[in-house]
Amino acid sequence: MAGVAQIDGVYAASVTNEEAGTGCTVIVCPKGATGAVDVRGGAPASRETDLLRPEETVDVLHAVVLSGGSAFGLSASCGVAEELERRGIGVDVGVGRVPIVSSACLFDLACGASDVRPTVADGARVAALALDGPREALSCGNHGAGTGCTVGKFLGPERAMKAGLGEHVERAGELVCGAVAAVNALGNVVDPESGAPVAGALAEDGHTVASDADAIAAVAAAAPWLRSNTTISCVVTNARLTKAQATKVAQMSADAYAHAIRPTHTTNDGDTVFVMATGEVEAPVDAVGMLAVRALEGAIVRGAREARSAYGFTAARDL
Repeated sequence: MAGVAQIDGVYAASVTNEEAGTGCTVIVCPKGATGAVDVRGGAPASRETDLLRPEETVDVLHAVVLSGGSAFGLSASCGVAEELERRGIGVDVGVGRVPIVSSACLFDLACGASDVRPTVADGARVAALALDGPREALSCGNHGAGTGCTVGKFLGPERAMKAGLGEHVERAGELVCGAVAAVNALGNVVDPESGAPVAGALAEDGHTVASDADAIAAVAAAAPWLRSNTTISCVVTNARLTKAQATKVAQMSADAYAHAIRPTHTTNDGDTVFVMATGEVEAPVDAVGMLAVRALEGAIVRGAREARSAYGFTAARDL
């Protein structure tokens, strides 16, 4: 069990529709986690993000849903909420329990079938799989929310490459930070350790990744990009954090995007990072944030490296 589900009280699963080129991934904490979010992209599709702000009164988060389907994919989070309610999971409001479910969606309508998106039924199914299935690492690449992910679209869709879902965990003593990322960026994915390109806009030779200079030139030319991008992520930690501290960790975690994606946080990305903190281990906030950055960097790179060529897009493994 090498994924985020190795953290006590955390469950995760994906539902994949390979034919349609879409899917969804859920991270569930039935007992509730301290939640936070950082949204830096200019075109997000999301649910229950305002509720996670430090000044709001609800201080628990039961699930995060990462989904394809653009804004249509938000339906999956309704299914997750309904399945959690059936299991008695949620905030006690006197007449029942209301699960707090946050979600972010990415645009994958250009892959597979554009009229097939994750549904309420898919959300209920993925929540049940997470809670009832084996607690194991998520399948990376063309799975779940990563099924229809692509990267490197600043030179046009015909030069983009396939990416997908990534998961990575980092440890420092008892402190654990894990990250799940669906990598669907406008920019290129690079290895933060070496700066070497992993996947992105193909150069004219069709065998290498275009340079940062090409990206800047495309920006200068006011390339007509579609709102077809977004890297959406969830960082899970066993640290004990307040909502304000979890928000700071989310803000720090967003640095992983800047380290591993070029360019990032553009007006045509909906970049979003959720945090779930289970409260098992005392740790300095800065240490949690630093470890979270490393975990999210690893998840982003893995999402690009483990993708398979599909839907007419070449993957890094086939260059």
